[in-house]
Amino acid sequence: MSETPEVKKQIKNTVEKVLQAIERERERDVIVRRFGLNGQKETLELVGETLGITRERVRQIEKTTLIRAKLSLDDGKNPDYDAVEKTIVKALVELGRAAKTEDLTIKIVGDADPLMRAALVFLSELSSKILVTSENDRYYQGVVLSTDDEDKEIKKQVDKIVELLKKHGQPVTVDQLFALTTGYEHPNEAKGIASISKQVATLGGLWGLTKWPEVNPRNIRDKIMVVMSNNGKPMHFREIAEAIRNENFKRNNITPQAVHNELIKDQRFVLVGRGLYGLTAWGYIAGTLSEIITGILKKEQPLHREEIIRRVLKQRHIREATILLTLQNDKTFKRISKSQYALA
Repeated sequence: MSETPEVKKQIKNTVEKVLQAIERERERDVIVRRFGLNGQKETLELVGETLGITRERVRQIEKTTLIRAKLSLDDGKNPDYDAVEKTIVKALVELGRAAKTEDLTIKIVGDADPLMRAALVFLSELSSKILVTSENDRYYQGVVLSTDDEDKEIKKQVDKIVELLKKHGQPVTVDQLFALTTGYEHPNEAKGIASISKQVATLGGLWGLTKWPEVNPRNIRDKIMVVMSNNGKPMHFREIAEAIRNENFKRNNITPQAVHNELIKDQRFVLVGRGLYGLTAWGYIAGTLSEIITGILKKEQPLHREEIIRRVLKQRHIREATILLTLQNDKTFKRISKSQYALA
């Protein structure tokens, strides 16, 4: 983003001016530590120990300081803050009126800079147009464009989407997610609320539960399945490894040999050519070439040589000469005319 340096500078300067307006040094210190404006967000307990006061006293100082700062900004006499607030509101509208703070930061400054994230959360807390939701084991910290809702109400909306996904049972696109929900005016709004949940993941335009490998692949086999499903046709194991490295997976530096080892072990994958693998979900059947031909002739025999070749090529990516050579095994197959074969 060409504007990123200028935007970051504007945000940084605005934070500094707001902090300078806090007269008492201890109050300013509490805010800096609690929001991580110096690079490290601190708990109530840690701030209390550092300043020699109780956890509850830190909470009170934080709350009252924020209220005073918010009131001082509401009069519209701080053009720098007003400009940043407009930037945040505009970004939230484009994101669907809600987003986890990391996504908001990337949207505004182009990356997930922790200091910028802390600054944007702090400045959002001071806005009467924006709600910052708290983080715990089930929810990311979120930023929501709202003047009426409370933290718990937003989390009820998040939980509703999680339940809808559980009931649906499979990953969905943003438009499909929107269709499952009610009360949202645009698909991005449903997406924004969904992004706040730690039980929801997204990958390749699909949204689902974090326990679903299609949107949150955790091991090599899951990543192979995602890559192959997206490709839609058989792939060489080296090609699969390269595709995994190019995807936005965690720990995607996987060797071709590691991929090959997993392909051999998992029955979802079938060797259909030299180093080439397909999915059983696509109709490929495991087995040797002789076993494939046997299976074809068990269903219907005798068959013309060209028909056998045609059916085998649906299962295996090999040369026709290899199929003809396999048919010469007179212990398994017999030729009953010039070009027809049956089981021996």
